[in-house]
Amino acid sequence: MAADPLTDRLARCYSSAVHDVLRAMGHERCVLPAPIKSLAPRGKVVGPVWTVSGRIDRTKSSHETLLEWTGLLSKAPSGTVVVCQPNTHEIALMGELSAAALKLKGVRGYIVDGGTRDVDMVLELGFPVFCSFATPADIGARWVPDSFGAPVTIGAVTISTGDYALGDADGVVIIPKAMVEDAVGRTEQVVGTENAVRKAILGGMDPQQAYLKFGKF
Repeated sequence: MAADPLTDRLARCYSSAVHDVLRAMGHERCVLPAPIKSLAPRGKVVGPVWTVSGRIDRTKSSHETLLEWTGLLSKAPSGTVVVCQPNTHEIALMGELSAAALKLKGVRGYIVDGGTRDVDMVLELGFPVFCSFATPADIGARWVPDSFGAPVTIGAVTISTGDYALGDADGVVIIPKAMVEDAVGRTEQVVGTENAVRKAILGGMDPQQAYLKFGKF
């Protein structure tokens, strides 16, 4: 996996701080719907986005759908976070073999507005997956991808390839590519200030006085 200094910097931040920065920059629609959560209790995913969308198609055979799915896995670029809008909540759009394949080729993680299966095995792999539910139902003879790298919409957020994603215990935030350098720099400043507030509070400072002193809470 190629080094990405911006991803490394963003990985030291957290989603709530990024949200606050983006909102202050006038970009409020940046948080994915609350049901999309990490499979792992303290899971984190961060990196540049590569988008995928698809749809239910029951006219295809199991072979045809699995051929197209494995083609999706082959196309996923190393160093990216795959963000999938499957346009269905009927089936799983991630499983053990797919997670293993993506991890092996250096994909940083997977975010889907939909389901996952093989949860215990995916957790054992340590591959970051953020999804909205789990189900045993698979894609065979049911689902096909229909675009790669084109903008997708999840909830109120439109996501483009090249945007950045940060997912943690609070949820997933998307940073538009055009804003990411500025947003990460501002977030680093916010994290530094919040650390100072935390230290003051733990040292016994009155919370209102801490807010007035640091302008952050």
